[in-house]
Formats: sequence, structure tokens, C-alpha cells
Amino acid sequence: MRSQLSLEFGELVKARFVERPNRFVVHCRLEQSGELVEAHLADPGRLKELLLPGALLYLRAAQSAKRRTKWSVMLVQTSGSVLVSLQSTLANQLAEEALRAKVVGALEQWDVVRAEYPYEGSRFDFLMENTAGSQLLVEVKSCTLVQEGMAMFPDAVTARGARHVHKLAELHSRGIVQGAVLFVVQRSDARSFKPAAHIDPRFAQALQVARRAGMHILAYKCQVEEEGTVWGPQLPVQLV
Repeated sequence: MRSQLSLEFGELVKARFVERPNRFVVHCRLEQSGELVEAHLADPGRLKELLLPGALLYLRAAQSAKRRTKWSVMLVQTSGSVLVSLQSTLANQLAEEALRAKVVGALEQWDVVRAEYPYEGSRFDFLMENTAGSQLLVEVKSCTLVQEGMAMFPDAVTARGARHVHKLAELHSRGIVQGAVLFVVQRSDARSFKPAAHIDPRFAQALQVARRAGMHILAYKCQVEEEGTVWGPQLPVQLV
């Protein structure tokens, strides 16, 4: 890969999407053999713009022989030949690398203390601290929805996501800790970011509350290729 801020996928196998019987499973047909297989899908979003009949998927063999599904869906290719990562956990992994490497400009004065930090009944993705001893909680969101260059989150209603952002804004306003929301767009064709208010107006409202409280609302995109994904440039954020 071209950047140290990258994650490699390993060997992938091509398949064609057939159906999605539930949120975490897809049926697809291996391109080489024509075999119909079941694969695990780590992204619980609707993905209706991506998982179209016949869409090209990239699968990786399961790491554990004990798992029910032998394959994991890593990527999907759009009708415009853009590769999109469907591994939501990769957003957190890349975000942690970026935060530690100080390439998220607004947060470069902060150091990662730990991941999956529980606080006042919620669990946040990262706890950070600065040299003055102040604390910052960061919530990371994986974004896969892009329309005409506009990245949007979420692609399905997320009551939990709105609740976390409201909680961060409350803590930030009370001066207990600072807060930030970091959107990782797992595809390369985005030019800017905004909340998908037409899908989840409550989440969009939560982001507006967070911005008014003084929180950082940040978005970065990735360059996704068959070999892996690379941390990319920052995107402008539009909050209406």
C-alpha cells in the first residue's frame, strides 16, 4: 500500500450479490466456480444503493474454521466502478492509526489513551488526553453512502448514534470532557459530507446540537482498492 496509514485486506475472491436474507448475511455466487455461498456482512446499514442484484462483491475467507459462514464481505463495487469497504470495524482501526499519527488536524494536540471507553452509561470509541490533562471523547462513524459526491450518514435510522452524540454534547457543554465526532467515509468518490437528515432527522439534529456546543464534527475519506484501504484527505462538513 502507498501509505503507512493503511490496512491490507489479504487475498480476496470475487462474487456476485444475490440476496440479503438478514442484516448480517448475504447470499452470493462465486465468480470463478459459480457456487452459491453465504457470507457474513459486518455493516448493519441498509446499503440499498450498494447491494443491488449482480453487484460485484469481494470476499475474504473466514479466519476461524468454527464460524458458520465461510466468507466475509469486504468490498462492493458500485455501478460507477468505485470500491466501497463494507467492514465498519475498519473505520475505527484506521481512525485510531490516524489519531495516533496526528494526521487529524483538529485533534493533533491530543493523545489516544484507550479505545472503547465506558463513561456515564455509554461506551465511546476513543478517550484522548492533552498535555494539560484535559480529556476528549471521540465517536467514530463509518460512512458508505455517497450521492453525487456528497457523503451522508446514516443510511438507516440510528437511535443509538443520536443518543451518543447528544450525550457527548451534554458532557462537552458541562465542561466535564470535550467531544468530537469523526466520520470515516470508506470510499474515494466523496467531495463533502453532511448528515442524512432525510433518513434520520434526529441524528442530524444531534450533530447540530454538538456543533453549537463547540464540538469538532470531522470527516475524512479513504482510498479503497482491492489490496486495501488508505487514509485520505479531510472533507468539508455541511451542517444545515
